Amino acid sequence: MTTTEFDKEYAELAKRSGELFQRASEIIPGGAGSSARTRKFGWKPYPLFIKDGLGSRITDVDGNEYIDYLLGLGPMILGHRNPVVTEAVVNAIRDYGTCFGLPYELEIEAAQKVVDAVPSIEMVRFTNSGSEAVGSAVRIARAVTGRRLIVRFEGHYHGWQDTVYWSNHVDPKEAGPADHPRPVRSGPGVPQELEDTLLVLTWNDPESFVKLMKERGEEIAAVITEPAVFNTGCILPEPGYLELLRSETKKYGSLLIFDEVITGFRFARGGAQEWFNVMPDMTTMAKGIGGGFPVAAIGGTKEVMSIIAEGRYSHSGTYNANVIQCAAVSATMDLLAEPGLYERQRALGFRLADGITTMAEDAGFPSRIDGIGTVFQLWFTEHPIHNWRDAEKYSNEELFTQWYQEMLKRGVLFHPSHLENLFVSLVHTDADIDRTLEAAQDALTAMARRG
Repeated sequence: MTTTEFDKEYAELAKRSGELFQRASEIIPGGAGSSARTRKFGWKPYPLFIKDGLGSRITDVDGNEYIDYLLGLGPMILGHRNPVVTEAVVNAIRDYGTCFGLPYELEIEAAQKVVDAVPSIEMVRFTNSGSEAVGSAVRIARAVTGRRLIVRFEGHYHGWQDTVYWSNHVDPKEAGPADHPRPVRSGPGVPQELEDTLLVLTWNDPESFVKLMKERGEEIAAVITEPAVFNTGCILPEPGYLELLRSETKKYGSLLIFDEVITGFRFARGGAQEWFNVMPDMTTMAKGIGGGFPVAAIGGTKEVMSIIAEGRYSHSGTYNANVIQCAAVSATMDLLAEPGLYERQRALGFRLADGITTMAEDAGFPSRIDGIGTVFQLWFTEHPIHNWRDAEKYSNEELFTQWYQEMLKRGVLFHPSHLENLFVSLVHTDADIDRTLEAAQDALTAMARRG
């Protein structure tokens, strides 16, 4: 099916969405409130407009219901309109208010539950977005160490702040050799002068990391990394790689920052650090922490966070730790403590991933799936994907676009980009997985028939 043919079908499937998109485009740049929801990021010919969501399902304004594996780009870890979290927030607004500009007891309750859940965190501050949390973590690392250099990896995304909005998905020719990449701004408006504050490496390349630390380790304030890369599909760390990052940063007095905005609470209650058993100095969290409500956090050891506690570093924000956030976090942390919850949902995710892999192979498509149950991606390639450059070189974007289109027509929603992923919530059911596998069989058969 050509893009033109799909556009025609989409226009019928999402007619009302098209009308709303035209209206929105007159007053909202790009027709949506975030660039991540626009045509540029794969939502072609225009994004769906949503009527409502409940549990694992989402319904658009044309009345089409989808099994939702987009999950709001991650936050709906407990599904849409989770009744427990929703009730907790409504009750808190009624009983407390919304924002005081002063502390209150519910803030302590929510913070304690996060500290109890995440192994490396001894103290935590709430904020409003993952980008804010990461920006604070980077600045704190520089303040604590007195150093200026930050090490990051190609293909990782750490938010939109100038200090880290570099080397996400860039042209490899512009980035230079894989064993010594150049920092590349991820968009216009970022001061080129900040290039001198960054050192960029290829993920899962231990030799280049050891070499860099040996040469410049004593200048490096922090190494920031997604502990598993979920901003370029799904790329897991090679055995021993995270341990190497930890040992080398300790050796040279640099801090290790885990960006757990996506991995936090996703496939284990204690996040990727619990799953891989590697403890960072600081952790940033957002998408899973509030059960769908807008909240983020930065946590760390008492030694690192003391710079805030003692007033030597100002971490401010009018809406930090507002009532909605803290009520949502407290209720979400309680729900995530259910015995066996993660084991059950990871098993569902693995069943879905294994089923899709088998079907794709049977349909004649070279493919592989990487992930950890509740988050994964289907790569149309026979090559292992170890880093961003592998994904850019080997993953078949055209086939993935066909796969997205065919699944959407069959009532299954996930991100249209092969460099994103599928999220399985903690409320998806066996029936959801069965229905998705039926749709996958039909979709892959249709793709094979077209050749």
